[in-house]
Amino acid sequence: MSPRSARLARLSRSVTFSACHRLHSKSLSDEENLKLFGKCNNPNGHGHNYKVVVTVRGEIDPVSGMVMNLTDLKEYMQEAIMEPLDHKNLDKDVPYFSEVVSTTENVAVFIWDSLQRLLPQGILYKVEVHETEQNVVVYKGEETIVK
Repeated sequence: MSPRSARLARLSRSVTFSACHRLHSKSLSDEENLKLFGKCNNPNGHGHNYKVVVTVRGEIDPVSGMVMNLTDLKEYMQEAIMEPLDHKNLDKDVPYFSEVVSTTENVAVFIWDSLQRLLPQGILYKVEVHETEQNVVVYKGEETIVK
């Protein structure tokens, strides 16, 4: 028998959480915030039912037939996404957002960083955050663009 080459696959799982936030930057005046963020700068905030799709990538294990056990992925997502974010005011209940504007882009970065601490190294491929059906952010761990 000849050895089989490793097969790579991507595995995705989704969760939905509800949270509120206010788009407001401490670096801008109240007038500038209102101009930039419009109704999303409402002082009382507004809410979303966010859908998050997490994708991992790796070799299909020849014994288990899996890239990763979905039960493990579910538990990691519970700890990294649901526990800190579900039914929370992002700006007031999540310390990360006390200094970072709670845009969907930054929510995706927060989730990525949280999952990176839990998942086996190098397996996390992509985090998609659907703020609405029309607004989706995809983050793959890129930190900066060299200019």
